[in-house]
Amino acid sequence: MKISENWLRAWVNPAIDSGTLSDQLTMLGLEVDEMAPAAKPFSGVVVGEVLTVEQHPDADRLRVTTVNIGSGEPLQIVCGAPNVRAGMKAPVATIGAVLPGDFKIKKGKLRGVESQGMLCGASEIDLEDKIDGLLELPADAPVGADIREYLELDDHVIDISITPNRGDCFSIRGVAREIGVINQLPVTAPEIKEVAAVIADQKNVIVDSGGCPRYLGRVIKNVNTKAPTPAWMERALARSGIRQHSILVDITNYVLIELGQPLHAFDGGKVEGAVHVRQAAAGEKLVLLNEQEVELQEDVMVIADDAKALAIAGIMGGLSSSVTDETAEIFLESAFFAPLHIAGRARRFGLHTDASQRYERGVDFELPMAAMHRASQLIAELAGGEFGPITAVEQAALLPKREAIALNQAQVDQLLGYAVEPAFISDALSRLGCAVTVQAEGEWTVVPPSHRYDMAIYQDLIEEVARIHGYDNIQISLPVMDVKLAKYADQFELAQLRQTAVTLGYQEAISFSFADAKLEKQLNPQVQPLALANPISSDLAVMRSTLLSSLIPCVQYNLNRQQSRVRFFELGLRFDYQDASSIHDLKQVPAFALIAAGPRTAESWHGKPAEMDFFDFKGDVEEILAAARLKAEYVRSERAWLHPGQSAEILLNGQSIGYLGRLHPSLEAELDLSATWVAELDQQAILQTYVSNFTELSRFPSVRRDIALLISDKINVSEIQQLIEKTGGELLDSAWLFDVYTGQGVEEGKRSLAFALLWQHPSRTLEDAEIKSGMDNILQVLENTYQATLRAS
Repeated sequence: MKISENWLRAWVNPAIDSGTLSDQLTMLGLEVDEMAPAAKPFSGVVVGEVLTVEQHPDADRLRVTTVNIGSGEPLQIVCGAPNVRAGMKAPVATIGAVLPGDFKIKKGKLRGVESQGMLCGASEIDLEDKIDGLLELPADAPVGADIREYLELDDHVIDISITPNRGDCFSIRGVAREIGVINQLPVTAPEIKEVAAVIADQKNVIVDSGGCPRYLGRVIKNVNTKAPTPAWMERALARSGIRQHSILVDITNYVLIELGQPLHAFDGGKVEGAVHVRQAAAGEKLVLLNEQEVELQEDVMVIADDAKALAIAGIMGGLSSSVTDETAEIFLESAFFAPLHIAGRARRFGLHTDASQRYERGVDFELPMAAMHRASQLIAELAGGEFGPITAVEQAALLPKREAIALNQAQVDQLLGYAVEPAFISDALSRLGCAVTVQAEGEWTVVPPSHRYDMAIYQDLIEEVARIHGYDNIQISLPVMDVKLAKYADQFELAQLRQTAVTLGYQEAISFSFADAKLEKQLNPQVQPLALANPISSDLAVMRSTLLSSLIPCVQYNLNRQQSRVRFFELGLRFDYQDASSIHDLKQVPAFALIAAGPRTAESWHGKPAEMDFFDFKGDVEEILAAARLKAEYVRSERAWLHPGQSAEILLNGQSIGYLGRLHPSLEAELDLSATWVAELDQQAILQTYVSNFTELSRFPSVRRDIALLISDKINVSEIQQLIEKTGGELLDSAWLFDVYTGQGVEEGKRSLAFALLWQHPSRTLEDAEIKSGMDNILQVLENTYQATLRAS
């Protein structure tokens, strides 16, 4: 928004220079993008009166004039402007004057005739040329006055970037209020005099839209629409970036910039019957003032008469009801339109008007009456007319409510981090227009003003206090932190679980809890999934009993799009139907699932990619369990949808917490999948709390002994290893399987299992006898329990 500094200072004039004023506005949150002079520097130009005009003796296009500049003898000036004439007043650059661009005026001769200066057009003094020729000044311009002072060219144009929450600052009134607050000065608004009604004419106003809580209208007859716009108004508008139009348009624009209230004048003679504020009919068309025809929708609010739409409310008027030089009667509108009924509509039609810009952000709902009186006052003074009574229609229940906000000193100090005097808090909020009531020492009840839509909670008020107190005055200090350390609990977190899976090369999938009923049956024929009453689609029609119902379609989707290696994991809920006789018995079980398809590693120069096998996938699961500090056991799984020889139940303390393995080949064929590996575990079991125990590392050497056992191939290796660890006693540090052999030399039904046993004492060196005793004990127990024997070398 652009405004004139002189216009602003007419409202509030702090004893500071333009640069400081600009800084103040920026620090108030009204960032000044530019403060440009109204005209470039020049000197020596005064108001002159042309006394005589004669033809140049040697040039058809030149005139020889005598010009009175209010001092000394009249100057003889040769001029070529087509509009020069006796009696006119125009700027005169005297001898020694310096015009913009460092152009110096000297005494000289033009075609043999002496010229003692220069009569100036607008462009010579850095103003916009509106006519070809001299800048004609009003007849009452004082001869000899410095033109910079007379035309207020020492003014500055302030270009302010207004944030969306500060629609109240889209006016001289709003910006002046801010400057007055920061400088603790009163704001002197122009005196607004009510124009009494002298005729009884008025339009019936019917409001049928919830988007217009307040609407004012006034009939004015016999207005002189051809009256000239006074120079002071034209100048103020020009420096606000608004071109001159006609007296009525200029007055409404002037009030818009001055007070922030959009107004609109309709040609009263073209309004048929009553004035309606209503929603548009679908497909209704309107030709706007810019001659653009728009097709309206039902969510667009319009001003209409009994026959047609006249304007898009709060955005732009229609061409058919626009004021022209022939207009004898106008209907002046001043209204409050709710922001949500205006927002986005102008953009839809490719429009961006001063009115929509303000209504979208929120106009002061108490302002329409004051703006109506101000506009009526200016029309009466500048264009005359006979005024009818003001018609006012209100929907009080729809007007914005200004709710009281409780504020106390402790809240201010805590949020700002430093103390602000209670008197300053009360004064600053009062100057901003708030109704401040002191409840007790350091406690207030604050009712925001009607123009501040952004004040709703106590933090908003504290933000205002900090803004007015000055961001530069915020003290630099370290915050006081009362830190109480919570009791530490070792627990594997969801974030760690995710990170571990990602590190292993899996990507997280997030899917619906719904699944395809057919896939649910394929995975578990015994399940009777709960069907949705209103499913999103046929393939999302039941509640899933396993996360695989969601992950398998993800794998299929990726494989069908040439992704040969797919790895997914998901954290989510599955629904346990076991023992559920009704929906109320249905259990939601947090689960963690993995699925993998494709080669073990991505293709590279290092070697050909090998297919993933059971132990590759089991290694991934074990990595996750190891990160959670869980040591699980594995036994053959009997689940029907898993490969009978390449799957396992995962046991923790003898209880199953899930499974892993390859999908059954027949199921893979049905689903058109290659080898696909899956695992699903109880999420709560993985995330259980654990206790960290540290055992000091032994400084004494360890001793390794290997044994190769011939044992039945029906016995699980995990059972054998558990027995070894249990029998070995405290001297056995660890044991692991390092070789499995079947074939020549091993009878059918048996296999050779080679275990490494590591022995170590925490505080001394072991003796051979101790190790031999432990080994003998292990072999004896294995022989008695599983009929295991040592394999001959």
